[in-house]
Amino acid sequence: MPNTSTFARFRAPLLAGTISLLTLAAQAQDQPPTRPIYPPPAPLPSDTAAADQVGQSQEFAVPSVIGGGPSKGVVFHYERLGNFKIDTKLRDREPEAQASTTVTKNARAFIKAYAPLINHPHLKLILGLNYDREEFQFKDPNASNFYRNLEDKGLKVLGAQLAAIRPIDNVHWYIARVKGELNGDYTSGELSAPKDYLKMSAEFIYGWKRSPSFAWGIGGQLGYTFGRQSIYPVILYNRTWNKHWGVESLFPARVTVRYNVSPATLLFAGYTVDGYNYNIKLRQPLDNRLETLILRQTELKPRVRLEREIYDFIWFGLEAGYRYNASFNALDEDGNKGFSLFRGSPRPRIIDNTLGGAPYASVEVFLVPPRKFLKKTASQ
Repeated sequence: MPNTSTFARFRAPLLAGTISLLTLAAQAQDQPPTRPIYPPPAPLPSDTAAADQVGQSQEFAVPSVIGGGPSKGVVFHYERLGNFKIDTKLRDREPEAQASTTVTKNARAFIKAYAPLINHPHLKLILGLNYDREEFQFKDPNASNFYRNLEDKGLKVLGAQLAAIRPIDNVHWYIARVKGELNGDYTSGELSAPKDYLKMSAEFIYGWKRSPSFAWGIGGQLGYTFGRQSIYPVILYNRTWNKHWGVESLFPARVTVRYNVSPATLLFAGYTVDGYNYNIKLRQPLDNRLETLILRQTELKPRVRLEREIYDFIWFGLEAGYRYNASFNALDEDGNKGFSLFRGSPRPRIIDNTLGGAPYASVEVFLVPPRKFLKKTASQ
């Protein structure tokens, strides 16, 4: 048995130490630490949104999510459709005439560039420039005056936009964008009167950042997605469920499901709704002496897409799908105003076309922020 005198010598210090430990434990329960024990998770290395300060301790909210792929700075795109049939009704005369042929070429190409004018955590101002060109060729262009006017004619879009992304706090954000484009078959010498070709569009979305992997918002767009200028509501929904699966959508214009194979390879599947609106000066006037037409297009394109890193800041994209044409019609200037909340029923179409569906494929090369830049930005 232990020595009684020895135990007596240590009994008082042991008792005092036990009481002190119990007191400290009680105080720790009553006064929890003011700082978290663990730091918030950092964004994935593949999350290029780090260049936009996304995921930085959720200090400022933005619509991008982790795993959403690289931010595109410069884009080179070429798209080609397969042959498809076109049936035309010309209502510029009485009785109306009809024509039909096959479109043997419908190709599109564009160059887009985006540059940050302001890149702060609380405000991002981005300037965008684009140049698009579309061409048609017909099996029998002489079947209709309309075909002859489109044959080998370059339909161009020269545009500039200014977009602002404004985080309000760690949850709320909004996007505001305004864009002006010169759309038509103009030449450089005809741009002395740019208002004849000017098309304006705008957008505003207010949203919530629920986590680094989930953001959504609601708003409205004024634009030509559905052929004529119109205002329609939009829902933004960006979400990453795990390291592989996510969704990126701006409904109703586009919805895309994403699969991250690796940080350098992404797969997409979904649809887009594309709209175009061109002012065309006719080589030969119509029977009603009309010399200018506004051509409106709207198409639905289910698609699959691959994006792959080539080297650091250089990526390429391959896309394939099927084009369903909703409208491809021509109107005069008054008819192009169409229907809105402030106008009556639209005027009759001057040229009414029905286009067959066609498969399409596109190839794209785009530049993204280099990794060194992303690491430098993330460390600041």
